[in-house]
Amino acid sequence: MSVNIDSRVVAPGSDEFVEDAWQLKETINRQEGVLKQRYDFFADAYRRSKVHGYFQGGSLIGFAAVRRDGYVLFLAVDPDYRGEGLGKKLIAHVADDHDTITCHARTSNENALQFYEHLGFEIKRRIDSYYEDGGDAYYLKLGPDVGITDRLSELMRR
Repeated sequence: MSVNIDSRVVAPGSDEFVEDAWQLKETINRQEGVLKQRYDFFADAYRRSKVHGYFQGGSLIGFAAVRRDGYVLFLAVDPDYRGEGLGKKLIAHVADDHDTITCHARTSNENALQFYEHLGFEIKRRIDSYYEDGGDAYYLKLGPDVGITDRLSELMRR
């Protein structure tokens, strides 16, 4: 991983870096057809979340927006920085604050599903027409019953 990557946390109630996060999300949306939220929904959810972000040279290259209950609303890593462990580190930051982490992922988003399953998330159920555009989702969970702390510690050593 590049040595010039900075980590920052944005507290709930702040919109610091919301525009940067929106632009990163939109870049991924254009390239991969995922993360299709409307701006108003995205910005509102972002402001209500604790956001962990990674920056290189002042540019946001990855972030996780998390609710108080450990639900990951958004997780995005710039495609140019994937494979460097940023996603794992973002989830590890979430695990520092929560015993259980949950999220939804599109059933068609193979990259996300492989990522979450690699970390030990389990698919708990499928929800038809979950997304505004009619897309289906899986509800995923990583928690004490799957050894969240041990699993993430093991992955971070790799």
